[in-house]
Amino acid sequence: MFIQNSSKALLTMNHTSKKLVMISMPFENKNKRQENFFDTCSHCKTGWSCCLGTRPPISADRRSIIEAFLKKNKIAVENAFVQEEYVFPREQPDGYCVFRNGKTGKCVIHSVKPETCVAGPVTFDINVRGGKIEWFLKFETLCPLAGVVGKNKAVLKRHLASAKKEVLRLVDELDAGALKAILKKDEPETFKFDEDNVSKSVLNKLR
Repeated sequence: MFIQNSSKALLTMNHTSKKLVMISMPFENKNKRQENFFDTCSHCKTGWSCCLGTRPPISADRRSIIEAFLKKNKIAVENAFVQEEYVFPREQPDGYCVFRNGKTGKCVIHSVKPETCVAGPVTFDINVRGGKIEWFLKFETLCPLAGVVGKNKAVLKRHLASAKKEVLRLVDELDAGALKAILKKDEPETFKFDEDNVSKSVLNKLR
């Protein structure tokens, strides 16, 4: 799923990985999904590329949560989801996620958005043979948020813990076919910074 980058990426990893591993600690507020980074994202120089053609995976539980949120807040979105190898939010004609407000750039389901959207610049792969989930961080050139959180130890600590919690829940909830499909997707311009044990139930889905 993820491409180990060349010498430049490895140098970046060597320079930052100690800090990243050291500050990967439990998230203090269990009810809080993620800090609001819209001040950063609203000035994104990539044109909200994280909302363009990324097709974040949606578990059955996440779909129910989003549909309930849309109904409660009277947000009309027709045919919100697409089912192919896995379920993901429908794309608008311009390729952007159906939940992105074209005028403001904001996500209309921000508080309940997909787990990988919460993780942001943190992404993952699963090493079945080693029994590990491997954590990768996108380059700042690909996601400016990576640079912002990387410069603030407290924010980075909270974000990494939040990202891990979200992704671990997602991989646990996805069925085998969906999980295998998303693990086939390449993620260039990333570097590995950490790994954790992954549950046997997740590994069994991939065997």
